[in-house]
Amino acid sequence: MSVDKSPVYEVKAVPVEKVYANDYNPNVVAPPEMKLLELSIWEDGFTMPCVCYYDKEADRYILVDGYHRYTVLKTSKRIYKRENGLLPIVVIDKDLSNRMSSTIRHNRARGMHNIELMCNIVAELDKAGMSDQWIMKNIGMDRDELLRLKQISGLADLFANHEFSIPDEVAPTETERKVL
Repeated sequence: MSVDKSPVYEVKAVPVEKVYANDYNPNVVAPPEMKLLELSIWEDGFTMPCVCYYDKEADRYILVDGYHRYTVLKTSKRIYKRENGLLPIVVIDKDLSNRMSSTIRHNRARGMHNIELMCNIVAELDKAGMSDQWIMKNIGMDRDELLRLKQISGLADLFANHEFSIPDEVAPTETERKVL
């Protein structure tokens, strides 16, 4: 089933009290990422509306995607105040089964971060003079993750502009023969 017009062209601001979570979303966000989401919404505003189904009988909206954005609005006093308690949403009109599959598609389509690209970002921010504290705060990393990415990018620099390959079989070194 496809749509004639994308819902994003009809974003609405609705009172968060009229929005309810669905009971089937398997997506979980860890506390550090929730803090980062709150910071992102505070610094950048809502840049993506939540996706909802409108239940006419109950006169309420049921979330299909955007549970964590919705949660931030409900739990962050500063964001709730700035947004006047209004949540940006778009409405889709689908039966429950199609809403469930929509939820999973939205979750899975976000994917995961590529380690190599994250290393490049950290390296570029470091070269630009950004402090470790700035990087950790603004891209949501803890010290260990930042250290790992810096170590990985440092190792990558060691092999830049050099041919490198691991042969299929290598004769053991003298030290390795002693251990064997």
